[in-house]
Amino acid sequence: MASSLVPLSAPHPSWFTPKRLLVIFCVINMLNYVDRGTIASNGVNGSLGTCTSSGTCTSGSGIQGEFNLNNFEDGVLSSAFMVGLLVASPIFASLSKSVNPFRLIGVGLSVWTLATAGCGFSFNFWSITICRMVVGVGEASFISLAAPFIDDNAPIAQKTAWLAIFYMCIPTGYALGYVYGGLVGTYLNWRFAFWVEAILMLPFAVLGFVMKPLNLKGFAPAESKQALISEETDVQEVQDALNDSAKPTKEKFSHMFSKMKCTCIDLNQFSRFIKDMKALLVDKVYVVNVLGYCAYNFVLGAYSYWGPKAGYKIYNMSDADLIFGGITIVCGILGTLAGGYVLDLMKSTIPNAFKLLSVTTFFGAIFCFTAFCFQNMYAFLAFFSVGELLVFAIQGPVNYICLHCVNPSLRPLSMAISTVSIHIFGDVPSSPLVGVLQDAINNWRETSLILTSILFPAAGIWFTGIFLHSVDRFNEDSEGQVTEVDRSNATPLLEPRVAETSLIC
Repeated sequence: MASSLVPLSAPHPSWFTPKRLLVIFCVINMLNYVDRGTIASNGVNGSLGTCTSSGTCTSGSGIQGEFNLNNFEDGVLSSAFMVGLLVASPIFASLSKSVNPFRLIGVGLSVWTLATAGCGFSFNFWSITICRMVVGVGEASFISLAAPFIDDNAPIAQKTAWLAIFYMCIPTGYALGYVYGGLVGTYLNWRFAFWVEAILMLPFAVLGFVMKPLNLKGFAPAESKQALISEETDVQEVQDALNDSAKPTKEKFSHMFSKMKCTCIDLNQFSRFIKDMKALLVDKVYVVNVLGYCAYNFVLGAYSYWGPKAGYKIYNMSDADLIFGGITIVCGILGTLAGGYVLDLMKSTIPNAFKLLSVTTFFGAIFCFTAFCFQNMYAFLAFFSVGELLVFAIQGPVNYICLHCVNPSLRPLSMAISTVSIHIFGDVPSSPLVGVLQDAINNWRETSLILTSILFPAAGIWFTGIFLHSVDRFNEDSEGQVTEVDRSNATPLLEPRVAETSLIC
């Protein structure tokens, strides 16, 4: 059996620093949520045509007006992209163990770009619904894999703060989407909003393919190992051709096959996925964290979609898109960053994260609930702003728990299942259900109060997490790790390192 010295650590691009990775991922995340805010904006979503008792009719506007959608269909349209996201997220997370995660992100963003452009070319309800589903497939790779990359490369004392910066792009993107969609829908046409988004995302999709691939802490992707084995095989084949040319052809092919078979696809990938899923579902800390996140996301998902319409109907906000967008930008940025920095100051531990989640959600629910009780618009805006500030503080802590309560190799799947759960039990059903509720009671104030009250159970679920036994598993060894490679969280993956060597047989 031949042996030779080969480098185990893949080369890294020298210009690609951890901070640049964070900036690029933040821009991509923001574009994802700009898209969600855009389709929820009154300028793009639009409204149905109306007729007065005297027979004077006005035509509808936006998607709802052009395709003549009722409130339920309108709500389904907002959630359609999540069908693709829910199906594809576990698949991308599982593939990350055999395919380089950075390449998977490039594939996902390419799909997202094409599907978003397709939304602009849609011709009826079903065509745009299918395109929205494919948008979710494209987003799934990024949602599952971006946070582990950031967690790997963030400074030890600022991990939650870096996560908070990344997740700050969710409310900021939504809010920018409101404003952007309103402006494009007013001055151009709702279709242009999707075409511009596709153009903006295209460079990042290309970047995922042209850059040298990055690896995640916790496991060495098979792609890099296969490349090393292939390189060794190629060298050995040349030596065999020069030194053993007298060997029978059959023997040489048999020798080559015995080495190349190491690169075959792992047929046990599905059983490994089932094993990883069991590990997540028996983790009480993870389950409690995700349950609270589901209840929280049920409210936030409906807020993000129906908020401008509710504000317009309850308080006669003529510029509901701009007002809700402005509030969400300011409160989203300040609240999300504050949550991350406060947890770092408290010392980033799982019990402290649960304390922060329960307290901020409880008091945020009180302020938001009280806001909808006011008849005066300015009193509503003041209380609702404080409520949003507190509610958005959960983004850093809740994802910190998802990343640190599991073994490092399970982080992509942890983020994927968290994403699947909060959507399938959260904002996927919330938008259409709130639409049905509003159709039944025809009172946006009562609908908003009922919706907001769900934040109180979310706070209670997270409160129970404080008393659970928890272990931070970030530095634990993972199945399949190449232990010769330094994966200390004190050394970011992106920083240039001296190539290490080991014997490969």
